[in-house]
Amino acid sequence: ATPVLFSAEIICQVESRAQMSGKNYTRVTKFILVGFSNLPELQGLFLIMFLAFYLITLTGNLLIILVTLAEPALHTPMYFFLRNLSFLEISYTSVTLPKMLTDKAISFAGCAAQMCFILFLGGTECFLLGAMAYDRYVAICNPLHYTHILNSTRYIGMAAVSWLSGLLMGLGHTSVIFTLPFCDSNEINHFFCDIPPVLKLACGDTHLNEIAVFAVTMLFLPFPFILILASYFLILNMVLKMPSPEGRRKAFSTCSSHLVVLTLFYGSASVMYLRPKSAYSSDMEKFISLFYTIITPMLNPIIYSLRNREVKQALRRTIARKGFLKRRK
Repeated sequence: ATPVLFSAEIICQVESRAQMSGKNYTRVTKFILVGFSNLPELQGLFLIMFLAFYLITLTGNLLIILVTLAEPALHTPMYFFLRNLSFLEISYTSVTLPKMLTDKAISFAGCAAQMCFILFLGGTECFLLGAMAYDRYVAICNPLHYTHILNSTRYIGMAAVSWLSGLLMGLGHTSVIFTLPFCDSNEINHFFCDIPPVLKLACGDTHLNEIAVFAVTMLFLPFPFILILASYFLILNMVLKMPSPEGRRKAFSTCSSHLVVLTLFYGSASVMYLRPKSAYSSDMEKFISLFYTIITPMLNPIIYSLRNREVKQALRRTIARKGFLKRRK
């Protein structure tokens, strides 16, 4: 049968009866992503909207990758990081959106893999945004030494560390969560396998696991956030000392796009995770998660292309070259 968007149908497949804490439990081998099944009248709208979001995200980010690769003037550390960010956004959205558009049943291993990739890519984005903030600091505060400080070895190494750190964070969180026993209930009240809703389904006391998750988070995430704050504090201090209003305007313009992305990503994620557990309903949590997992990746290429003159000029030159080549053929 054709899967219905955000179906709330329970699919509970039993692997075996296991003894846990002295009681018999039905071990769950599949989960159901409940999503927005409590809004059945909006299912058709959700299908069209999420499909449009996915296509826009793929097209926009792929276009940035191709344009910055095709244009030699954009072969700089800033656009190298931007290509990494665009590839990351494509991967990030592809982990969540296709499942939202199809069957909502997900296997135990599939749920673990989805969580691992989401945490891996989300953690990588935190570190990558930190690297981009440092790039803007060097470009504005040490412009004469920019190419020396951020040589190819250094900026490629920063990107590699970002991806490796995200991978370690994803593996660490996922291994802590999925070593727990899951039993009886298999409905995840979310549209993807996120930590809080999955932990609610675990059997027994999850207090130690929550501490472990918090420890892993605190081990990895403060560094990029501190780097971002320090970089922009130094940038602001330098810009305010510039005698020329035009110089201040240009300096702010070079990092405004990055600041918008930072606000969207960290702002929505902070609202979701740095709040009391009872602050929002489950539906509100899902809508907030929707914003930073789907809306922000879709907006990133729009922000960078519309607010960045170099990208717009490179796009026009690329299109002009392709048109010229076609005419010659």
